[in-house]
Amino acid sequence: MKTCQVSIVVPCFNEGEVIDAFHRALISVLEPMRRTFEICYVDDGSSDRTRARIGSFATADRRVRYTSFSRNFGKEAAMLAGLRMSRGDAVVLMDADLQHPPELLPRMLELRQRGYDQVVARRDRTGEGVLRAFLSAAYYRAMGRCMEVEVVDGEGDFRLLSRHAVNAVLSLPETNRFSKGIFSWIGFDTASFTYRNIQRAAGNSKWGGRRLFNYGIDGLISFNSRPLRLAIHAGLALALAALGYALWIITGVVRHGVAVPGYTTLLTAVVALGGIQLATLGVIGEYVGRIYSESKRRPHYVVRETSESPKPVPVDIPAGARPGPSAPGSGKPPVRRTGSTALGASRFRTIRQFIAFGMIGIVNTAVYLTVYAMLNAWIPYLVAHIIGYVVSFVGSFLLNSYITCRTKPTWQAFVRFPLSSVVNLVLTGILLYLGVSRLGMGKNIAAVAAGILAIPFSFLIARWAIDSGAALARQNAGRAETPAGPTPP
Repeated sequence: MKTCQVSIVVPCFNEGEVIDAFHRALISVLEPMRRTFEICYVDDGSSDRTRARIGSFATADRRVRYTSFSRNFGKEAAMLAGLRMSRGDAVVLMDADLQHPPELLPRMLELRQRGYDQVVARRDRTGEGVLRAFLSAAYYRAMGRCMEVEVVDGEGDFRLLSRHAVNAVLSLPETNRFSKGIFSWIGFDTASFTYRNIQRAAGNSKWGGRRLFNYGIDGLISFNSRPLRLAIHAGLALALAALGYALWIITGVVRHGVAVPGYTTLLTAVVALGGIQLATLGVIGEYVGRIYSESKRRPHYVVRETSESPKPVPVDIPAGARPGPSAPGSGKPPVRRTGSTALGASRFRTIRQFIAFGMIGIVNTAVYLTVYAMLNAWIPYLVAHIIGYVVSFVGSFLLNSYITCRTKPTWQAFVRFPLSSVVNLVLTGILLYLGVSRLGMGKNIAAVAAGILAIPFSFLIARWAIDSGAALARQNAGRAETPAGPTPP
C-alpha cells in the first residue's frame, strides 16, 4: 500500500466474542467514505481465538494488517505497536468491543480536514453506576490539580491523530507510558465532541477495579513530581503542628504542673505519623521503581508474529478448544517444557488456589453469620439459617470462580458446585465418627480436626466443578456459533 489516508489502530485482548461483529461494522463505515485505509490490529497476547480471527481478516483483505505479541504486555504497549505499524496520514485509535462506535469516524475525519491534529471522541457517563461515576469525576478533578497536563473526564483512547501528532508520540522514548497524559503533553490543535456511552457488545471488561486503581496511580505519577512535593508540604505542616503542640504542653506544665501522659493522644500521633511516613515511602518507591524500569531499557513488547511474517496464518480455533503444543496448521514446532518447570508452575497455581479457597471460606462463614444474626430477630431462626446459607453459598461460588479459578461463572459450574458441600458433609461426618468412636477424641476436638482434614478434598471438588463447568459452557458456545466467512476485499 503506497499511499494511505486513514489508519485504524485496534488493540485487542481476548475479544474473540465480538471481533467479527466489530470488523464488519468497521468495514461497512470505511468503504463508503471513498478513502484509502488500512486496519492495524494488535493482538495483546490473547488466549482465545482473537489472533486466529485477525489473521483470517489479514488473509482475506490486503487492507488489514496485524501484529501479535508473545504475551499480554498491556494496552499501552499495544497502542504503541499500532502507532508504529500505521502508515496513514490520519490515525484513529479505537477499541474492538464496539464501545467506540465506528459510525463516529466520518465526523472525526471531517474535523481533521478543518486542520485539527487531534480529534477526541469523549463519552458521557450514561449507564454507569453512581459510585463509579462519582469516583471517576473525583479522580479527574484530582488529576487536574496534580498533573502538569490537562486530562479531561471522558476523554479516553478513542481519538484521531494526524501524522505530525503520531510522530510526536513515537518520539517519546519512556518505558512507563500513560497515553492520556502523552496525548495532552504533545499539544497541537485539538477538537472534541461528546457521544453517548455504549455498553460492550459482548464479553467482559478487562478493566476491573484493581486495574483501574493502578492505572490511576500511573496517571498521577507519570507526568509530575507533585506527590513528592506534597510529601514535603505534609512533613513541614506536621513539624509546625508538633512544635505548636509542644509549646502548648510546655505552657500547661508551667501553669498546672506535670499531668498524667495522654496515651490516646500519643498513640494517635504515632499511628498517624507512621501512616504518613509509609505513604511517603510508597510514593518515593514508585518513582525509584520507575527510574529502575527506565534504566533497564527493555523493549515495550515482544512480537510473536505479524501479517508480514512468512509464517502461515494461525488456524481459526473454535471457542472452547485449546491448541496443543503442536496444533495442526500453527506453523510452529512443539513447545518443549522441562518437567520441573511445568511441575513447579502447577504446584504454585494449586497452592495459590488453595490459599484463596481457604480465605474465601472464612469470608463466607462471616457472611453467613452476619446474615443469620441480622434476620434472626425478624424471622424464624430456621428461615434465617436457610437464607444465610444460600447467600453464603452463592457468594462462595462467585468468589471461587473469579478469584480461585479465575474464570467466568457459568450455570453448568453452578449446578455442579453443590457437590463440594455434599462431599464436605459426608467426609466430615465420617472423620468425626472415626475420631470419637475409634480414636477416643473429644467431640469438639474431633469436629475441628475433621473440618480441617476435609478442606483439601472440598477444594479439589469445587475446583473441578468450576473448571469443568466453564469448559462445558465454552464447548456449547463453540457448537452454537456460526462460523464467519472471509471479509470481502
